Amino acid sequence: MTATVIDLSPWVEYEFRVLASNTIGTGEPSKPSKQARTKGTSPKVTPANVSGGGGSRSELVITWEPVPEELQNGPGFGYVLAFRPHGATGWMQAAVPSAEASRYVFKNESIQPFSPFHVKVGVYNNEGEGTFGPVTTIYSAEEEPGRAPTRVRAKSLSASEIEVSWKALPWNASKKRVLGYEVRYWRRSEREDTASVQKTVGNQTSTIIRGVKGSTTYYISVRAYNTAGTGPPSNTVNVTTKKPPPSQPPVKVMWNTSNSKIILNWEQVKALENESEVTGYKVLYKKNRHSHPNVMETNTTSVELALPTDEDYIIQIKPFGEGGEGSSSRQITIPRIPGPNAVASASKVSTLSALSTIALSFTARTSL
Repeated sequence: MTATVIDLSPWVEYEFRVLASNTIGTGEPSKPSKQARTKGTSPKVTPANVSGGGGSRSELVITWEPVPEELQNGPGFGYVLAFRPHGATGWMQAAVPSAEASRYVFKNESIQPFSPFHVKVGVYNNEGEGTFGPVTTIYSAEEEPGRAPTRVRAKSLSASEIEVSWKALPWNASKKRVLGYEVRYWRRSEREDTASVQKTVGNQTSTIIRGVKGSTTYYISVRAYNTAGTGPPSNTVNVTTKKPPPSQPPVKVMWNTSNSKIILNWEQVKALENESEVTGYKVLYKKNRHSHPNVMETNTTSVELALPTDEDYIIQIKPFGEGGEGSSSRQITIPRIPGPNAVASASKVSTLSALSTIALSFTARTSL
């Protein structure tokens, strides 16, 4: 009427049920017993994911993943940390008497910025100490980059894009690493403390700021950064974005067919006074609604395209200038031509009827 259950975890509460069985089968279980806790023992599991780094000047930050309660093996659970500078022989130790702890910060004014330390983390409870985990190398806190980027340049690419470039700082100047650069930009009507920020990673020396407003002056500065923060700002430069692209779409788009070609014509778009001049047009065309569009550029108001067979042609036209792409015309669909004979027939009919012209308004559909 008794049984011994083995291979249970130390310092864990269990409850038990008993079931009777015979050759016919197993009966219903009994009600649960009262909870019983196994005896404790020294911990056997060490923390996982020991790492760290960062923090403030003269600090060594050590982090780890807390050991779950069911693996702590007894009351009074805590952590033991051992650490030493790279090349030293003796270990410094510290105890963290909290089972939920996951971070320890050692601060000492003698710690040099970004210096490597050997670190290992162990555990203990009231029953004794466990073993240390493997040795990990962790670097002390850095200092912010001490110098500002130079040769900062800004150029407006369009009404909505600015290209910013600068000269890179040395990658490891006196251990003040550069992990990337922070580009701050704000409009002339705004304060610098409201600036937008765009970050780069690594030794990149240029970036494109997108989504800015046309015909607007922006101020720009660049700073290097690392885990300690940002360094001093560069000299501030300014740039005025180009005028916005034409807001009026191409209108009176017409098309006709001749000798296996589609001939498109439209009315010239005139930019408003506050818009950039039209320097050309982009014709976007694809053979069905799900395919990727092809693009043809022209500086005139007409183009010729090969006439497709057995598929619709879907076409849109956009003006563009130095400010970017303007508003698109409404979508037009060239009906499919069912085979070579029909193409020849269509060509013949078009010739006899002096190229019958169909206006956009009869074939417009939703936008691409």
